[in-house]
Amino acid sequence: MSTNALKSAVTGQTPAPKFSDLKPKEQIAHLLKVKQGEIAKMLPKHLNAERLMKVAQIAATTTPALAKCDVPSLVGAIGQCAQMGLEPNTVLGHAYLVPFNVKRKDADGNEKWVNSVQVIIGYKGLIDLARRSGQIVSIAAHEVCENDEFELVYGLDEKLNHTPAMGERGEIVGFYAIAKLKDGGHAFEFMSRYQVDEIMRSSQSKGKYGPWKDHFTEMGRKTVIRRLAKYLPLSIEFQTAAALDGMAEGGKDQHNDSIDGDFMIMPDDAPGVDTETGEWQPSPEEQEQIKRRELAEEGK
Repeated sequence: MSTNALKSAVTGQTPAPKFSDLKPKEQIAHLLKVKQGEIAKMLPKHLNAERLMKVAQIAATTTPALAKCDVPSLVGAIGQCAQMGLEPNTVLGHAYLVPFNVKRKDADGNEKWVNSVQVIIGYKGLIDLARRSGQIVSIAAHEVCENDEFELVYGLDEKLNHTPAMGERGEIVGFYAIAKLKDGGHAFEFMSRYQVDEIMRSSQSKGKYGPWKDHFTEMGRKTVIRRLAKYLPLSIEFQTAAALDGMAEGGKDQHNDSIDGDFMIMPDDAPGVDTETGEWQPSPEEQEQIKRRELAEEGK
């Protein structure tokens, strides 16, 4: 008789099942419960811990592909969303938990493909994070269709005017984002449909599944907001969201499974800013500033 069986016979209690013997949905529920206290500590005031846990569990159990992913990566991805104060996989469109196929090395150094959960940020999530900086009065992004009235002028007297067609708007030809700053200034950015499609094709999903397939317009708006972001005063949460989102679209592993207790602020291998695609990354100096802020926060 095993030690657990003997203990069970003596105490009359049923031994707790091994984690590896639990079904994926049960593993998810167990790890969420274990990590709930840590995740709750990092939540902003406007986000309720109990609600986030419920949203996360519903997202994981109602999306079969997520339940088949590496469970620790799912918990880590939820922790990332908690730190940014974004609800995943809800009608708010803040963030999405998406299954990715990534290559990892096992204990013996052999590479293998693993289904891992990655965080993709929605355009509404980026807008929400941008507003939290306190330096932006308003920020918005819109698609431009072939039958709309649209005027775009660069140069000394920049101009952007857009009047959507009241009837059939036709195919999407581009996207733009505009922000009004607290000091009275403004900034805007435009991307053609071709530029946005190029970014979509470089992502792991390539529009075959996930947000690019199901929410193309929202993803296009988010892409142009992310390009505009380099002109805006950004919060730490926005920087984290942009970096994680860029990693996901570039097919890079966010390593959410390796997060234990302390959730990362900024991935080390975040993508660089590309003037053609608008992919964002803080400069080395900005990364150093981020680290100093983290240390200052820890010292409080």
